[in-house]
Amino acid sequence: MAARAIYAPLVCTAALLLAFVVSPSAGLSLDTVREFLTREEDTIVFSLIERARYPLNRPAYDPIHLGDGAGPGRRLNASFAELFIRESEAVQSKAGRYQSLQEIPFFAYRVPFTLAPPYNFTRELYPAAAFVNVNDAIWSMYFNELLPLLAKNGDDGNYAVTVDSDLACLQVLSRRINYGRYVAEVKFRGDQQTYTSLIQAKDRDSLMKLLTSEAQEDVVKRRIEKKATVFGQSITSDGPIKTGVNNSSGTNFKVDPSVVYKLYDQWVIPLTKQVEVEYLLHRLD
Repeated sequence: MAARAIYAPLVCTAALLLAFVVSPSAGLSLDTVREFLTREEDTIVFSLIERARYPLNRPAYDPIHLGDGAGPGRRLNASFAELFIRESEAVQSKAGRYQSLQEIPFFAYRVPFTLAPPYNFTRELYPAAAFVNVNDAIWSMYFNELLPLLAKNGDDGNYAVTVDSDLACLQVLSRRINYGRYVAEVKFRGDQQTYTSLIQAKDRDSLMKLLTSEAQEDVVKRRIEKKATVFGQSITSDGPIKTGVNNSSGTNFKVDPSVVYKLYDQWVIPLTKQVEVEYLLHRLD
């Protein structure tokens, strides 16, 4: 009886461990990862098109004085854009958006409960590495590098809808780039011996080289440029206005395809690989 009493919890513990290790992989594969990343391209292009509808609206990004609400002797300063995104994420956090590991907020929140119905999200990521993200870099890149390329100079006063479209762009870029964690997990499972030796040696350069496929990256960049060309055409009753990727003016596109190409070439793909390397370096923790 004593032996069975000890054996039973051991079996339960082993079963739980197996459930954690084995079951997530059933839904995570190179095919599902590629499908997700390809579908995110559509969302990214449409989000950029929506943001390009509005001018830059610079006052939305200038620091504003909020008074002394931070306490005696302290003054709060933030832009309207930051405040809007903070408050929007807080509401979405209460609604359970960030229960899924695919979604990572730009600002941390402690939410004791959510209003959303409970759902048991699968945990495909290795727990000790799931925290890896580059949201700070995405935030800086978007506002300092991408936005001036995306929006024309001007001010129409539509600050709320403008920043709301910024938030949509930030969220899909964060989801797409930080999905590198899932890419790294799939690749690790496919060749554990090679990756384990490089991780143990903390060989960042070799990991980056192993993760890089320039031919595949070129396919992705050309595809996203083509999608921007197709989705960004102006449609008339007679059909789409004839345009091409090499159109010198770019005025017929709702978003310049070359900007979308540059987004992937200079930021999305490099940042995704940075996430992959950082995830792998914590994969054996």
